[in-house]
Amino acid sequence: MEYSINKLAKLAGISPRTLRYYDDIKLLSPRRISGNGYRVYGQKEVDLLQQILFYRELGVTLEDIKRIVWSKDYDGMATLNNHLSALKIKKEQIETLITNVEKTIAASKGEIIMSDKEKFQGFKQKMVSENEEVYGKEIREKYGDEMVDASNAKLMGLTVKQYERSQELSNQINASLKIAFEQGDPSSALAQEVCALHKEWLGTYWDHYSKEAHMVLAQTYMDDPRFRKYYDDLSEGCAAFLYEAIKIYCK
Repeated sequence: MEYSINKLAKLAGISPRTLRYYDDIKLLSPRRISGNGYRVYGQKEVDLLQQILFYRELGVTLEDIKRIVWSKDYDGMATLNNHLSALKIKKEQIETLITNVEKTIAASKGEIIMSDKEKFQGFKQKMVSENEEVYGKEIREKYGDEMVDASNAKLMGLTVKQYERSQELSNQINASLKIAFEQGDPSSALAQEVCALHKEWLGTYWDHYSKEAHMVLAQTYMDDPRFRKYYDDLSEGCAAFLYEAIKIYCK
Protein backbone atom coordinates (compact mmCIF):
# COMPACT_ATOMS: atom_id res chain seq x y z
CA MET A 1 0.00 0.00 0.00
CA GLU A 2 1.19 3.52 -0.77
CA TYR A 3 0.49 6.76 1.04
CA SER A 4 0.62 10.41 0.14
CA ILE A 5 2.51 12.65 2.52
CA ASN A 6 -0.74 13.94 4.02
CA LYS A 7 -2.19 10.46 4.54
CA LEU A 8 0.99 9.12 6.12
CA ALA A 9 1.27 12.15 8.38
CA LYS A 10 -2.34 11.64 9.55
CA LEU A 11 -1.74 7.91 10.06
CA ALA A 12 1.37 8.55 12.18
CA GLY A 13 -0.04 11.50 14.10
CA ILE A 14 2.60 13.94 12.89
CA SER A 15 2.55 16.88 10.50
CA PRO A 16 3.38 16.78 6.77
CA ARG A 17 5.98 19.41 7.58
CA THR A 18 7.76 16.90 9.82
CA LEU A 19 7.91 14.36 6.99
CA ARG A 20 9.27 17.00 4.64
CA TYR A 21 11.95 17.82 7.19
CA TYR A 22 12.87 14.13 7.55
CA ASP A 23 13.26 14.04 3.78
CA ASP A 24 15.39 17.20 3.78
CA ILE A 25 17.84 15.76 6.31
CA LYS A 26 17.92 12.38 4.51
CA LEU A 27 16.41 10.53 7.45
CA LEU A 28 13.26 9.32 5.70
CA SER A 29 12.74 9.87 1.99
CA PRO A 30 9.63 8.92 -0.01
CA ARG A 31 9.55 5.75 -2.07
CA ARG A 32 9.01 7.79 -5.19
CA ILE A 33 7.89 11.15 -6.52
CA SER A 34 4.65 11.01 -8.51
CA GLY A 35 4.22 12.53 -11.93
CA ASN A 36 2.67 15.65 -10.43
CA GLY A 37 5.59 16.05 -8.00
CA TYR A 38 3.98 14.63 -4.83
CA ARG A 39 5.86 12.44 -2.35
CA VAL A 40 4.65 8.84 -2.22
CA TYR A 41 5.55 6.47 0.64
CA GLY A 42 5.50 2.65 0.61
CA GLN A 43 5.51 -0.06 3.28
CA LYS A 44 9.27 0.13 3.82
CA GLU A 45 9.02 3.85 4.58
CA VAL A 46 6.06 3.27 6.91
CA ASP A 47 8.05 0.69 8.90
CA LEU A 48 11.06 3.00 9.07
CA LEU A 49 8.89 5.89 10.25
CA GLN A 50 7.59 3.67 13.04
CA GLN A 51 11.17 3.01 14.17
CA ILE A 52 12.00 6.71 14.02
CA LEU A 53 9.00 7.60 16.16
CA PHE A 54 9.90 4.87 18.66
CA TYR A 55 13.35 6.41 19.05
CA ARG A 56 11.89 9.92 19.34
CA GLU A 57 9.60 8.71 22.13
CA LEU A 58 12.69 7.43 23.96
CA GLY A 59 14.38 10.84 23.63
CA VAL A 60 16.98 9.96 20.99
CA THR A 61 18.07 12.90 18.80
CA LEU A 62 17.35 12.91 15.07
CA GLU A 63 21.07 12.92 14.34
CA ASP A 64 21.57 9.75 16.39
CA ILE A 65 18.46 8.12 14.91
CA LYS A 66 19.82 8.73 11.43
CA ARG A 67 23.14 7.18 12.38
CA ILE A 68 21.39 4.13 13.86
CA VAL A 69 18.79 3.34 11.22
CA TRP A 70 21.12 3.91 8.28
CA SER A 71 23.98 1.88 9.75
CA LYS A 72 24.97 -1.15 7.69
CA ASP A 73 24.65 -3.23 10.88
CA TYR A 74 21.10 -2.04 11.60
CA ASP A 75 18.87 -4.90 12.74
CA GLY A 76 15.17 -4.02 12.72
CA MET A 77 14.05 -6.98 14.85
CA ALA A 78 16.75 -6.42 17.46
CA THR A 79 15.78 -2.75 17.54
CA LEU A 80 12.14 -3.62 18.18
CA ASN A 81 13.16 -5.91 21.05
CA ASN A 82 15.29 -3.11 22.52
CA HIS A 83 12.36 -0.70 22.19
CA LEU A 84 10.11 -3.19 23.97
CA SER A 85 12.56 -3.67 26.84
CA ALA A 86 13.04 0.08 27.27
CA LEU A 87 9.30 0.74 27.22
CA LYS A 88 8.64 -2.02 29.77
CA ILE A 89 11.23 -0.51 32.10
CA LYS A 90 9.70 2.93 31.60
CA LYS A 91 6.22 1.53 32.27
CA GLU A 92 7.39 -0.17 35.46
CA GLN A 93 9.06 3.03 36.65
CA ILE A 94 5.94 5.10 36.01
CA GLU A 95 3.64 2.57 37.66
CA THR A 96 5.87 2.43 40.74
CA LEU A 97 5.92 6.22 40.98
CA ILE A 98 2.13 6.42 40.57
CA THR A 99 1.62 3.83 43.32
CA ASN A 100 4.05 5.63 45.62
CA VAL A 101 2.43 9.03 45.07
CA GLU A 102 -1.04 7.56 45.69
CA LYS A 103 0.17 5.98 48.94
CA THR A 104 1.84 9.24 50.00
CA ILE A 105 -1.40 11.16 49.41
CA ALA A 106 -3.37 8.54 51.34
CA ALA A 107 -0.83 8.63 54.19
CA SER A 108 -1.02 12.43 54.32
CA LYS A 109 -4.78 12.16 54.72
CA GLY A 110 -4.34 9.63 57.52
CA GLU A 111 -6.04 6.90 55.50
CA ILE A 112 -3.05 4.54 55.62
CA ILE A 113 0.30 4.23 57.36
CA MET A 114 3.16 4.21 54.88
CA SER A 115 6.17 2.16 55.95
CA ASP A 116 9.70 3.53 55.69
CA LYS A 117 10.43 0.74 53.21
CA GLU A 118 7.62 1.93 50.93
CA LYS A 119 8.82 5.53 51.15
CA PHE A 120 12.36 4.43 50.34
CA GLN A 121 11.18 2.38 47.36
CA GLY A 122 9.55 5.44 45.84
CA PHE A 123 12.67 7.49 46.50
CA LYS A 124 14.84 4.94 44.70
CA GLN A 125 12.45 4.86 41.75
CA LYS A 126 12.65 8.65 41.57
CA MET A 127 16.45 8.42 41.47
CA VAL A 128 16.35 5.89 38.63
CA SER A 129 13.87 7.98 36.62
CA GLU A 130 15.83 11.19 37.08
CA ASN A 131 19.13 9.50 36.18
CA GLU A 132 17.56 8.05 33.04
CA GLU A 133 16.19 11.43 32.04
CA VAL A 134 19.45 13.33 32.58
CA TYR A 135 22.15 10.75 31.83
CA GLY A 136 20.33 7.78 30.29
CA LYS A 137 21.28 8.36 26.66
CA GLU A 138 24.95 8.95 27.45
CA ILE A 139 25.50 6.07 29.83
CA ARG A 140 23.63 3.63 27.59
CA GLU A 141 25.90 4.60 24.71
CA LYS A 142 28.99 4.14 26.89
CA TYR A 143 28.05 0.97 28.78
CA GLY A 144 25.16 -0.60 26.84
CA ASP A 145 21.52 -1.24 27.77
CA GLU A 146 22.21 -4.52 29.56
CA MET A 147 24.65 -3.02 32.04
CA VAL A 148 22.51 0.08 32.69
CA ASP A 149 19.35 -1.98 33.19
CA ALA A 150 21.20 -4.27 35.60
CA SER A 151 22.50 -1.23 37.49
CA ASN A 152 19.00 0.23 37.78
CA ALA A 153 17.70 -3.11 39.05
CA LYS A 154 20.47 -3.25 41.66
CA LEU A 155 19.65 0.27 42.83
CA MET A 156 15.99 -0.68 43.20
CA GLY A 157 17.05 -3.66 45.31
CA LEU A 158 19.14 -1.64 47.78
CA THR A 159 18.19 -1.79 51.42
CA VAL A 160 18.17 1.35 53.55
CA LYS A 161 21.41 0.18 55.19
CA GLN A 162 23.11 -0.36 51.82
CA TYR A 163 22.01 3.06 50.58
CA GLU A 164 23.26 4.74 53.75
CA ARG A 165 26.60 2.95 53.26
CA SER A 166 26.85 4.34 49.73
CA GLN A 167 26.29 7.85 51.10
CA GLU A 168 28.98 7.29 53.74
CA LEU A 169 31.37 6.13 51.03
CA SER A 170 30.59 9.17 48.90
CA ASN A 171 31.33 11.55 51.78
CA GLN A 172 34.50 9.65 52.68
CA ILE A 173 35.71 9.70 49.07
CA ASN A 174 35.23 13.46 48.79
CA ALA A 175 36.94 14.24 52.09
CA SER A 176 39.93 11.98 51.40
CA LEU A 177 40.21 13.08 47.77
CA LYS A 178 40.57 16.71 48.78
CA ILE A 179 43.39 15.86 51.21
CA ALA A 180 45.13 13.59 48.67
CA PHE A 181 44.85 16.31 46.03
CA GLU A 182 46.48 18.81 48.35
CA GLN A 183 49.36 16.32 48.83
CA GLY A 184 49.72 16.30 45.03
CA ASP A 185 50.60 12.65 44.35
CA PRO A 186 47.94 10.47 42.60
CA SER A 187 50.07 7.38 43.35
CA SER A 188 50.16 8.03 47.10
CA ALA A 189 48.67 5.57 49.56
CA LEU A 190 45.82 7.96 50.36
CA ALA A 191 45.00 8.62 46.68
CA GLN A 192 44.93 4.90 45.99
CA GLU A 193 42.75 4.35 49.05
CA VAL A 194 40.33 6.87 47.54
CA CYS A 195 40.24 4.74 44.37
CA ALA A 196 39.53 1.61 46.41
CA LEU A 197 36.68 3.42 48.17
CA HIS A 198 35.46 4.59 44.77
CA LYS A 199 35.43 0.99 43.56
CA GLU A 200 33.43 -0.06 46.63
CA TRP A 201 31.01 2.80 45.99
CA LEU A 202 30.56 1.67 42.38
CA GLY A 203 29.78 -1.82 43.66
CA THR A 204 26.67 -0.39 45.32
CA TYR A 205 25.22 0.44 41.91
CA TRP A 206 27.06 -1.66 39.32
CA ASP A 207 26.01 -5.24 38.69
CA HIS A 208 29.65 -6.17 38.07
CA TYR A 209 32.96 -4.31 38.12
CA SER A 210 35.68 -4.11 35.49
CA LYS A 211 38.80 -1.98 35.28
CA GLU A 212 37.83 -0.98 31.74
CA ALA A 213 34.44 0.36 32.84
CA HIS A 214 36.09 2.14 35.78
CA MET A 215 38.47 3.88 33.37
CA VAL A 216 35.61 4.91 31.07
CA LEU A 217 33.86 6.48 34.05
CA ALA A 218 37.06 8.24 35.12
CA GLN A 219 37.39 9.66 31.61
CA THR A 220 33.83 10.96 31.92
CA TYR A 221 34.90 12.91 34.99
CA MET A 222 37.34 14.71 32.71
CA ASP A 223 35.16 15.11 29.62
CA ASP A 224 31.73 15.90 31.05
CA PRO A 225 31.48 19.41 32.57
CA ARG A 226 28.76 18.27 34.99
CA PHE A 227 30.90 15.53 36.56
CA ARG A 228 34.05 17.64 36.38
CA LYS A 229 32.33 20.46 38.27
CA TYR A 230 31.19 18.04 41.01
CA TYR A 231 34.79 17.14 41.88
CA ASP A 232 36.35 20.49 41.06
CA ASP A 233 33.94 22.11 43.51
CA LEU A 234 35.92 20.25 46.20
CA SER A 235 39.06 21.93 44.93
CA GLU A 236 39.95 23.09 41.42
CA GLY A 237 41.76 20.24 39.68
CA CYS A 238 40.31 17.37 41.77
CA ALA A 239 38.59 15.79 38.76
CA ALA A 240 41.85 15.53 36.82
CA PHE A 241 43.66 14.28 39.93
CA LEU A 242 41.06 11.56 40.49
CA TYR A 243 41.35 10.54 36.83
CA GLU A 244 45.13 10.12 37.15
CA ALA A 245 44.75 8.22 40.42
CA ILE A 246 42.21 5.81 38.92
CA LYS A 247 44.50 5.22 35.93
CA ILE A 248 47.22 4.13 38.33
CA TYR A 249 44.78 2.07 40.40
CA CYS A 250 43.44 0.21 37.36
CA LYS A 251 46.95 -0.79 36.28
